[in-house]
Amino acid sequence: MGGGEGKVAYIDTEGTFRPERIKQIAEGYELDPESCLANVSYARALNSEHQMELVEQLGEELSSGDYRLIVVDSIMANFRVDYCGRGELSERQQKLNQHLFKLNRLAEEFNVAVFLTNQVQSDPGASALFASADGRKPIGGHVLAHASATRILLRKGRGDERVAKLQDSPDMPEKECVYVIGEKGITDSSD
Repeated sequence: MGGGEGKVAYIDTEGTFRPERIKQIAEGYELDPESCLANVSYARALNSEHQMELVEQLGEELSSGDYRLIVVDSIMANFRVDYCGRGELSERQQKLNQHLFKLNRLAEEFNVAVFLTNQVQSDPGASALFASADGRKPIGGHVLAHASATRILLRKGRGDERVAKLQDSPDMPEKECVYVIGEKGITDSSD
């Protein structure tokens, strides 16, 4: 079935999912591209309410026991658009909290991993807890930070290299690694 011996539920909030990329990576590992793609259940979330509805509906699909991973790419994109301005911040954070609670509940109930991508924004005055050295911080604030067990910051490195920095984890120390994105997907920079 795949690396986790199971299927993936992929919720796309920005329209960036590319089936041809899944096929390219599969071919790079000499796997059948069509069977790999068949293991991805894809849904396009058009707004934050639709995104939350898709997660609510996941329980039925996950009950098959075939799923190992839920991806939401990107968790905050729809919430940023639907709740803009300080006047709507409180309502946005409440809705986000409910959404994250449901995702965590699904993870526990069906023993699946949940992988959330997020956007960052510039904030020169951000606290060291949430900001990286260059003054960027993740969108979603404390609600998102506290709902995420592990947080990894991805950034551009030298040339084609990228850097993944483990910023917060309940059982691992802060650490960085260098990787490259190529035809086979994410690979070690020394490969």
